[in-house]
Amino acid sequence: MQKAWFYEEYGPKEVLKLGDLPIPSPQPNQLLIQVLAAALNPIDFKLRQNPLALLDFPFVPGCDMAGVIVAKGDDVSKFDVGASVYGNIQHFKSESWKLKQLGSLAQLIVVEEDLVAIKPQNLSFEEAASLPVAIQTAIEGFKVAGFKEGQSVFIVGGAGGVGTLAVQLAKEFYKASLVTATASTGKVEFVKRLGADKVVDYTKTTYGEVEDKYDLVYDTVGDSRNSYVVAKENAPIIDITWPPSNPKAQHSSLTVSGDILEKFRPYLESGKLKAVIDPNGPFHFNNVIKAFGYLETGRARGKVVISPFSSRYLTSAPCNINGFCNTKFGCYN
Repeated sequence: MQKAWFYEEYGPKEVLKLGDLPIPSPQPNQLLIQVLAAALNPIDFKLRQNPLALLDFPFVPGCDMAGVIVAKGDDVSKFDVGASVYGNIQHFKSESWKLKQLGSLAQLIVVEEDLVAIKPQNLSFEEAASLPVAIQTAIEGFKVAGFKEGQSVFIVGGAGGVGTLAVQLAKEFYKASLVTATASTGKVEFVKRLGADKVVDYTKTTYGEVEDKYDLVYDTVGDSRNSYVVAKENAPIIDITWPPSNPKAQHSSLTVSGDILEKFRPYLESGKLKAVIDPNGPFHFNNVIKAFGYLETGRARGKVVISPFSSRYLTSAPCNINGFCNTKFGCYN
């Protein structure tokens, strides 16, 4: 058995429990990973609050993770036991909104090998865990919009988990001619340091007062019913929330793939793209409810990360034919 956070009914954060669940066995194309850090996303609490999600209970939340491979299925070819990896373990598919019962807020998880990538050497496990969902979501928005080098972009929510990556990607990868983002007063300088050319303090300035018009409005907070006014005529408006608050906005979700993370590995290892962890964290594995409470305020700067994951609850046993043996991390039945 292992320790995991799970819930058995829909509701507020207080339905979450820390308890014992079985350690899963990897299928032929899966990895068994000891989680060393995880990150929370709005989807994690929105699913918990929505009975229409039709989850299987007990349900372990969590998409983002970074950790070490302790065992693998017979068909796995990309990775070796002992490798440090990171990824988004929940494969969202539009045709079937079905999530893994065992999310990343568990000490040991299984995940398909094509959903993860080798952790960049210069990143901590906490930094790596903060990236997958945010970077996959940010990239998808630019892709859906057909964004081109030299165009301008207005990013609503530049200090959030997706916004911090969207600002950096717009500047470093997509080579935008003008990057403007919104932020509250205390976060203006922070967003500028991420690479924004201009930052609009939304507590002091309305969208109607913004002088420039943009080739893309990228709304990461779901305010497209208002933010659309800064778009040029016929310019795309991307809204990552569902449903978009503006019927003219295009919804953008994410494509889950380890290849996407691998593609941006040079940008991460060179420091051109930086992971942003909220300064109130990381939150300890034992304080997941507190972490969710903070995330749900909507005031986080970057990602809310969970770390460390205590290993003292793992069930150790002598190696046998039914166990997973690794000399560095022990044996797990």
